Amino acid sequence: MSTCVVVALVFGGLETAPLLLGPVVCGTLALNARAGLYRPGLEAYALEELPALLSRAAVVWCAATGLLASFLPAGPSLPVLAGAVVSTGVLAGTARAVVHGSRRRRARKRPRPALVVGHGDAARAVAAVLAAHPRYGLRPIGFVDPHAGDGAVVAPLPVITAPEDVVRAVIQNEVGDVVFLRPPWGEAEEAALARLLGERGLTGWLIGAGTAPDGRSGPAGSAHVWGFSCRRLDLEPARLVRRRRKRLLDLLLVVPALVVAAPLLVACALAVRLSDGPGVLFRQERIGLGSRPFVLLKFRSLRPADEWESATRWSVADDARMSRVGRVLRRTSLDELPQLWNVLRGDMSLVGPRPERLHFVEQFSRRLPGYADRHRAPAGITGLAQVHGLRGDTSIEDRARLDNHYIDTWSLRQDLQILCRTAASAFRQEGA
Repeated sequence: MSTCVVVALVFGGLETAPLLLGPVVCGTLALNARAGLYRPGLEAYALEELPALLSRAAVVWCAATGLLASFLPAGPSLPVLAGAVVSTGVLAGTARAVVHGSRRRRARKRPRPALVVGHGDAARAVAAVLAAHPRYGLRPIGFVDPHAGDGAVVAPLPVITAPEDVVRAVIQNEVGDVVFLRPPWGEAEEAALARLLGERGLTGWLIGAGTAPDGRSGPAGSAHVWGFSCRRLDLEPARLVRRRRKRLLDLLLVVPALVVAAPLLVACALAVRLSDGPGVLFRQERIGLGSRPFVLLKFRSLRPADEWESATRWSVADDARMSRVGRVLRRTSLDELPQLWNVLRGDMSLVGPRPERLHFVEQFSRRLPGYADRHRAPAGITGLAQVHGLRGDTSIEDRARLDNHYIDTWSLRQDLQILCRTAASAFRQEGA
């Protein structure tokens, strides 16, 4: 951020520049990254980015000036502040114009090999545009269509059908980009293909009529490839950076939750001890992130006859051996409170697919395509399937579909919404 340094030195002077540099540089980096300015599209122009650069420069400089006023009696005047904002935006825009120009020249000389996922006239039209206009930096080498027949060719490009052939084509041709004509998360085959290519480090693009993001403005919303709307596509929704954000949210919520719930935990433990005797906690091996086993904790609501029954019996909701305390705990979901400790340990998340026992994971994975994909995300105390009423003896196929949709569309906001809906259902005593 050399432009920020230069502007801070010129407009702040030697006395205030050191105090301005930190907030200005960090704020500019954060806001520009949030706006996607460090992940440009296939064809980016600094002039289109200038309004975004100026607006973010204004926010950063006003915030930095306000912070400076708390240390110094007199901050920069309004004309100086306006000059700093304009200079930051113009200098940053000029630097980005140079970078974008260099990228376009490099793209024309050596466009990157790319695959186009789709079929029919739309796929051929997008491939033809990319081939005819190397300025966008992509050179189609083939179509990917799982529904096409073996050996199909759409002149002059081959059609690849099997996932192993897709991987082979990526390796042999050093493919770094893949173009989708529609979001791939609606169909199981395309979603699996997107995850496969994301794991191999490919950059995804969504190109086609009607793919422009709704309600967006600025360079990201107006980007196009010769008239086809174009935007980046995240091929790995559960990527590491998002997992870190999710983990941070878990820690921010679970630590105070454990403190607040401590009296309730003690009360539940005492009730179980008085009602059912020793062995307050029930420990059971479940399958979590990456199909790895972990020990899940619950308050004991029923004592199984042996380990085999514990591992293979599907539901104990109507078991006559369950005590009155156990029924209350299950109905209110208070038996799952010890799983807050699982979250703190990192075995689970607050929100995610409910973990299952190995015996049933093996059964469901053989019977239901996509069931094993649930293990792409950490297991959760609650989840999208649970807030839709899919608890206890309900459809596993529906649960898996909702769990995979949650993973593919994950966001912090969705996690907070699910937690709020879970709290509301707990007050209505919808536990199972």
